[in-house]
Amino acid sequence: MPVENNFQHDELSRKSPGDRLGTAELTTGPMPDSPAWAEAMAEHGTRLARAGVRTVLFLHGSMHGTDLFGMQRLDQVGGLKRGYSRGVSGLDALLAAMRQDSNGIPPLPGGLTPPFYDDVPTRQALDHQLKDAGNFTEADVTLYAKAVNRSIADPISCRRLVWASEHHHLGRAVATIRLLDSLRAFALQEHWTSGQRVLIQAHGQAGLVLALASNFLCPSPVTGRAALLGILSSYAAQAQLEDLASTLARLAPHIESGSLLNGAALDVVTFGTPVRYGWDPSGLGALLHIVNHRNLRTDGKSWLSKMELPQITMEMPIAWGGDYVQELAVAGSDALPSSELATAANKAIWEMVEPYDGFERWLECARRAVRFPTEGRCLSVDYKDSTGSTNPRDHYYGHAVYTRREAMLFNTAQIVKLLYGPG
Repeated sequence: MPVENNFQHDELSRKSPGDRLGTAELTTGPMPDSPAWAEAMAEHGTRLARAGVRTVLFLHGSMHGTDLFGMQRLDQVGGLKRGYSRGVSGLDALLAAMRQDSNGIPPLPGGLTPPFYDDVPTRQALDHQLKDAGNFTEADVTLYAKAVNRSIADPISCRRLVWASEHHHLGRAVATIRLLDSLRAFALQEHWTSGQRVLIQAHGQAGLVLALASNFLCPSPVTGRAALLGILSSYAAQAQLEDLASTLARLAPHIESGSLLNGAALDVVTFGTPVRYGWDPSGLGALLHIVNHRNLRTDGKSWLSKMELPQITMEMPIAWGGDYVQELAVAGSDALPSSELATAANKAIWEMVEPYDGFERWLECARRAVRFPTEGRCLSVDYKDSTGSTNPRDHYYGHAVYTRREAMLFNTAQIVKLLYGPG
């Protein structure tokens, strides 16, 4: 997408990313927290510090208790109920594998559902249920901080953030405002300044929150920013959400003046984020997209996923082609807002940020098989998580592997190499 993207949707280009794209395979290395592992992580930490990284943030939600594939919207606009799948062999089985009540991903204990709060009870519940599957655990963030700061005189701050995981446009927009407010608070607490860098690692749809944030951070006064802030302010007033209203009022002047981060650069790494919202590179420092992908194509277009029916219904249960959540939770899919006011606000935002809606448009977007956005560096990684198991808890359809503890050193090495250059 262009500079001054102005909240446009990604163009879903099937062209080769060219030299933006790299490939890698997860390799067996030293065991996490072993002396060799700690030494390697410390070396990467030194390189992060030399590049000016002041803070590392880990942003994620939950795969449990959420409509992960966004089937609620697909069913609302038709799906099988209105016969759109007639003549498309295998589509009924695919939709069944995506639905929340039949995809094999259990609910959270106690009926915990979005919006999630970034508090200790929620973090503990996620750590207990998900462990390190699509979840940056408290223990792993602590381990990461200890390892990268081992040889650094001025430690890098490492924080974990849980977003509300409301998988619809309004939910992601509100989450963006709350994230920007947190960034502003961190900038003041940690005295960020020009020349310093903040690195955010975002899992899944948390990356879409960062895509919206990049448009808010554009240094030019784009028209969409005022429009979206207006929609959110109106919704906050009508729904009597005083906290959201006060947050919007507090942030607006900093967004307008470009002073939100006190001059620090925001570097973003996404893991398994569906290609939906467009990114504005002028609002960011560095941008890297990492996707769990195994090439199953025979046409040489190894950067695209393979979306062929009914074959995908056989591949998906064992995560044969990589991350199927990243592949299928595209435009047209979503969870549904929980009130009439939220539904109206969601529709207003949808009309701004995503021109695709309806069952057939979702199928069109999914079949484009686009793995990587138009902006940013891209890394296609075979994480070796397809073991033949048909238990979703072993792989979560290829979407869990990014946050596994055994991938921490590998991910860190790739991020340091691609974003910050050789040591």
